[in-house]
Amino acid sequence: MTEGADQTGGLAASLRRVRALIRKETRQLLRDISSITIGIVMPVTLLILFGYGINLDVKNVPVAVLMEDNSAEARGVAAVFDLSPYFSTRPVHTMNEAERMLMAADVRAIVRIPTDFARSIDLGAAEVQLIINGADANTARISLGYAQGAVGIWAAKEAARTGNAANGGIVIAPRLWFNEANDSSYFLVPGLIVLVMTLIGALLTALVMAREWERGTFEALFVTPVRSSEILLGKTVPYFLLGLVGLALCVVGSKLLFGVPLRGSLVILTVVSMLYLLVALGLGLVISSATKSQFVASQMTVLLTFLPAMMLSGFMYDPRSMPFAVQVITYVFPARYFVTLLQTLFLSGNNWSVILPNAAVLAGMAIALLTLAARLTRKRIA
Repeated sequence: MTEGADQTGGLAASLRRVRALIRKETRQLLRDISSITIGIVMPVTLLILFGYGINLDVKNVPVAVLMEDNSAEARGVAAVFDLSPYFSTRPVHTMNEAERMLMAADVRAIVRIPTDFARSIDLGAAEVQLIINGADANTARISLGYAQGAVGIWAAKEAARTGNAANGGIVIAPRLWFNEANDSSYFLVPGLIVLVMTLIGALLTALVMAREWERGTFEALFVTPVRSSEILLGKTVPYFLLGLVGLALCVVGSKLLFGVPLRGSLVILTVVSMLYLLVALGLGLVISSATKSQFVASQMTVLLTFLPAMMLSGFMYDPRSMPFAVQVITYVFPARYFVTLLQTLFLSGNNWSVILPNAAVLAGMAIALLTLAARLTRKRIA
């Protein structure tokens, strides 16, 4: 009896202790905003952003339509692109105008309907020229397939309407700019440089600085005559230099291993990469100073820098195929501007209409983030 009672009492006491521990941990969890953010807000945010943002379909591809023939047949082909959900057409009047838009990345392709289009249809040898920006090999291939399908459907309907089988002999004459071989490594390798710079600049800096906060190293430095700005400078310069070393390795490797051309200036590439590295360092400093925890800093850095650099920057998916709300969000992340700069410098060259505005945005972000980091890292014991 006594033994059974002891066993019952021991089990009841154990359950009470477990219940008390669960209650204590639950209260502690509810008081820890960072844990709630990581456990609830972050998964929901990732689900919404990447659920809508990641889309392998290509839609609303901006194309310049040049009609050198004003015949009914030419207008019919132009209407195919205008009514298609896969293209967003922009009429142009000259080839020079269309080429400028393609160079400035205002459009992804040029649809050119030649002067003898209507006459060539009767001969069964009509062509529609499609000039595509081949920097994104995947988008280029898909866009070409959509264009061929759209023109083929129109040609078949026209042949059925007129009863002339020759009307079905319309073909797309494709031409790829910036990536004639349609090699996906031309598109992916510059994006990988963004990921490397992000890891070194933001994630590594955030983890190291957060560790210093946890260990109390900053508090020990605050009692010395060293200023907080000097502390930040001394802590970040090594990672800035490490990032430049990573950049050099990536550039050399992209040329030797993958044969990716660097058509722009190496000096300009270095300058814009330094700007992005400053932005990444600033993000890492702000996150670590705000959280002062390695665990929270690592989660926040992955959420705010690494994942957007991979998914929302244009590295893997064309942002213009995303819903409008997600497209707006992508402009918040600095990786989008850096990806555009790298793809332009590697594949297109020194295209200043693209380089200057994107570099200016990165410079503004770098100044704002480093200023905020200096204010958060004040010389006082937290």
